[in-house]
Amino acid sequence: MNSEEEEGSSPEDGYAVSTPSITDDDSDADLATVLTQLIRSGRAHILSERNLNLEERYVTTSTLMPPTIDIKPDLSTLRETDIYLSTSLSAGFDKHNSVGSRIPSLIYQRQIGMNGNDRFSQGDRSFIGHNYLPNEFHQVANYNHKLFCGSYSKDGDIFLSASQERVLRVFDTSKGQFKVFRKIPARDVGWSILDTAFSPDGSSIIYSSWSESIHMCNVYGEVERHEVLPLRPEARRFCIFSLTFSQDGREVLGGANDGCLYIYDRESNQRTLKIAAHEEDVNTVAYADETSQILFSGSDDGICKVWDRRTLVETAARPVGILAGHVDGLTYVDPRGDGRHLITNSKDQSIKLWDMRKFSGSDAQESTKQVVRNHNWDYRWQNMPWRLACSKNKIAGDTSLMTYRGHSVLQTLIRCHFSPSFSTGQRYIYTGCAAGRIVIYDVLTGKVETVLLGHTACVRDVSWHPYSMEIIDTAWDGRHFKWFYVSPDADSEVHFDSDDFLTDSDSNDSVDTGPLAGQWSLRPRHQSSQSTNVRRSPRLAARRESQPQDRGHRSNRNPPQRPPDPQ
Repeated sequence: MNSEEEEGSSPEDGYAVSTPSITDDDSDADLATVLTQLIRSGRAHILSERNLNLEERYVTTSTLMPPTIDIKPDLSTLRETDIYLSTSLSAGFDKHNSVGSRIPSLIYQRQIGMNGNDRFSQGDRSFIGHNYLPNEFHQVANYNHKLFCGSYSKDGDIFLSASQERVLRVFDTSKGQFKVFRKIPARDVGWSILDTAFSPDGSSIIYSSWSESIHMCNVYGEVERHEVLPLRPEARRFCIFSLTFSQDGREVLGGANDGCLYIYDRESNQRTLKIAAHEEDVNTVAYADETSQILFSGSDDGICKVWDRRTLVETAARPVGILAGHVDGLTYVDPRGDGRHLITNSKDQSIKLWDMRKFSGSDAQESTKQVVRNHNWDYRWQNMPWRLACSKNKIAGDTSLMTYRGHSVLQTLIRCHFSPSFSTGQRYIYTGCAAGRIVIYDVLTGKVETVLLGHTACVRDVSWHPYSMEIIDTAWDGRHFKWFYVSPDADSEVHFDSDDFLTDSDSNDSVDTGPLAGQWSLRPRHQSSQSTNVRRSPRLAARRESQPQDRGHRSNRNPPQRPPDPQ
């Protein structure tokens, strides 16, 4: 069961009054109709003492058990796969994995056109990016409510944020700025907005909550358009935990708490499919790539199912394959975009890498379901059982290529992603963490590459800029941090943002006080801490003999790892 599910609520439809006489039942029906209309219009919200009490739990990360880090990942399966070879090539791992490879040398070779090339290859860019992983942050937004969703658009010029205060904010992130240009009051929201998505052309956004409908809004234009996409579920308490557009933008796919997949056709303006997909809540859905009809669904039953949209019919829907190997429910699925590989985040505190061509057999499926059914802990407000957190044993028939451990998946449906192809060659997997951090794994080594620390509550969502080495996180302490790289030995840093790029918590709007669009600003390294939100990490501070003091506990590249505990 999900954190969102327990605290959510779903308004019911009103009842028609069939007689002119006024009775107690008629009065209740009229009241229900009025309340339903108010809730759907966004002018009324559902609150309860129970919700308020639950919302106070785990405000900070101090009570959480630290994540268990796998210091000796098993690479035997991964090294024999094509994703290991393709990632090595695209990330420049083989070409530049030597002492002689240096960035100045690459720049010189590009300038003189060595080997007939006057630009960096994909491997060159990724190798350079590996040396500039984010290590420090600016706080770019601060609100008084939990932030649930945050993601860049495809071109990186827009950032969409959704919070528990029932507001969607669209930020302009072009040319280094982070400025609100549209605030959209959400409608028909129970407890919180749970998921958001951009349309393929970036002109529209959709969002979901504890509601029988999905809502769609425009990103641009002076007039705000708010469309309701009704799903007509049978369940009384209903929500869509995860949603996405089809690649042509015609359909909207959603995964719901009733174990079903819902498909809404925008051209006919109606729900066209309802598929009984899982035995438990469907927490996450995704399409395999930008051209495929293959889609994925992940559930609290611990299973990831692969579906072919072309064969889906309500009367006899069957997945084309099943991926089993986790020992607890799934919280997120992220496809690599090559039509073959994907990662899944799970409440068993691990991320698994899969090849969708290698399905799991019936033994793995039954083993997974049996283990999940036997659990007696609740990830929303309990720590992971020690025997489960420390276990590295695979279940029989696990067909995953690799397992990554070093982050906490507690309290909510935490997301994970592949890093961008353009700047990193998808060499990394990055994820939020219940301990208030971002954890970045190296796909090729299976180890934690770096940890970014700074939040006092769960980091639920993380988004890496598609073309820049910048990351924006989304946390339950109500803050967005923008992470970027700062050189350990430069006297000034090249930086797009201003020193005072902080959201006013009173107005809840960002103020753009940065340099002119398209201009770089050079900020001296030795500034007063009162004029900047940047915190230096221990690693960087230790390298600067002139500044022996620790300026903050923020970034830890290849962090010290805890030895494995006795079984």
